[in-house]
Amino acid sequence: MIDINESVMQFLLAFVVVGPLLGAAAALLPAPPGLKGKSPEQAVLRHGVTVTGAVLIAAIVLALGFDHDHPSKMQASTDISWIPALDVRIRLGIDGISLPLLVLTALLTFLSALYSYFKMPAGPSPKAFVALILVLESGTLATFAVLDLLLFFLAFEMVLIPMYFLIARWGGEGRAAAAWKFILYTLLGSVVMLLGLLLIGLRAGTFDMVALATDNGRSLTTSVQVIAVLAIGIGLAVKTPMWPLHSWLPDAHTAAPTVGSVLLAGVLLKMGTYGFVRILLPIAPDGMRTFAPYLAAFAVVGIIYGSLACLALAKRGAKGDLKRLIAYSSVGHMGFVLLGIATMSATGVNGALFANIAHGLITGLLFFLVGALKDRTGTTDLDTLAEETGAALYGKAPRLGGLLAFGAVASLGLPGLAGFWGEMLALFGSFRPAADLSRPAFLTFMAIGAFGTLLTAAYMLVVVRRVCMGAVPQDTPALTDVRSYEFAAWTPLVVLTVVAGLWPKALLGLTDPAVQQLLAGGTR
Repeated sequence: MIDINESVMQFLLAFVVVGPLLGAAAALLPAPPGLKGKSPEQAVLRHGVTVTGAVLIAAIVLALGFDHDHPSKMQASTDISWIPALDVRIRLGIDGISLPLLVLTALLTFLSALYSYFKMPAGPSPKAFVALILVLESGTLATFAVLDLLLFFLAFEMVLIPMYFLIARWGGEGRAAAAWKFILYTLLGSVVMLLGLLLIGLRAGTFDMVALATDNGRSLTTSVQVIAVLAIGIGLAVKTPMWPLHSWLPDAHTAAPTVGSVLLAGVLLKMGTYGFVRILLPIAPDGMRTFAPYLAAFAVVGIIYGSLACLALAKRGAKGDLKRLIAYSSVGHMGFVLLGIATMSATGVNGALFANIAHGLITGLLFFLVGALKDRTGTTDLDTLAEETGAALYGKAPRLGGLLAFGAVASLGLPGLAGFWGEMLALFGSFRPAADLSRPAFLTFMAIGAFGTLLTAAYMLVVVRRVCMGAVPQDTPALTDVRSYEFAAWTPLVVLTVVAGLWPKALLGLTDPAVQQLLAGGTR
């Protein structure tokens, strides 16, 4: 921790949110002659790396200047009047819940920009690609930093159009249908969510998320809370995604370019679960208690469903797509996050927040690796990789194979890596949920979730066996091992996965005080 003036912290947070937007506008302008170099296309890609790098540095300085002794306190707070007639204000601030997500978003976007500089996906103008990535980053960062319900909604929606175009214009086979499915699902969910946000704001007389959280639902009747949780929860559940509102996700991931999949899994899915923790738990606790058992039930169904779908895709002869398999694994992993939230206990919610970060690191790495594998072999079909191209990565590209195996065992929750703690704490939270929830029901959910961890191990090990192991066929071309730019883009994810697994207190020390206060009655 370093001592930074509060006004400097406010400036850094404002820059983190607005900087990518300014960078997106600049990306669409003609490059100055001295910066074009040999290729104007490379110049704009270099611009993307520069802007996202500056935002990442600002986010890291923000984290270093954060008062770690008081993580439950809103810091770097800004409060500016925007629409006086509706009492809508530009409120920004971070605490121990939002700070890790802010840094994760900045990191993954920078690594995606760096990867794209060397491996730009085929498609239209790089200018549009860089501008869309930066708008996407700004919207995501704003979602985690704003403290006004209407601003939260605007930031939440801001990411949809950039992701739609990234899939529709730079995606692979079936990209048009996948992009339409993504936008229709998420927009319809958002319309319902807006109604719930307006209901809370108008009934409580304010859209200030801090004031509403401190009030802890006392100004809202139970019936209003129930309706609000139902409406807002549907919109958040689509983005998470929760079974059975998940069907847009596998198509979107399969069609998206590599960096699109990394950002979709690593960042965008977190916006839904963050909304549950930041809005519904503290603002409408009575409504959440009503729906908590149902949320937990949907969560564990998602865990089992996602795992069984992955097992079906992984078996021989299924013609399963590796990107689609990882997408279905996200349905299961986010099920653990929702289960932790549904317990309404400090242990469960801390587990959910930890699992959020772990999933972003591990699944982001896995999508990078699968993208690299497709670049080398031309396919992500498991049967083709295992039999026709004879991937046998341990023999043909040992570093790439080792990284894929690392990502797989991290994803299945191997102790000592980041994937273990979040899921374990979510299960512990189910063992002892909040006092007014049914413990027998949550014990049942815990048992089902625990069985899901075994299924996760099964399909991940099948993938490793089929893609990485086996004798190297003599008649297949050699595969290029990990390149230097890939090493640069993937190493931070590997290191952080190990650090979070071996030193969970680094993250839990931030989230726990904020969660304790949130559940007790808001954030100061």
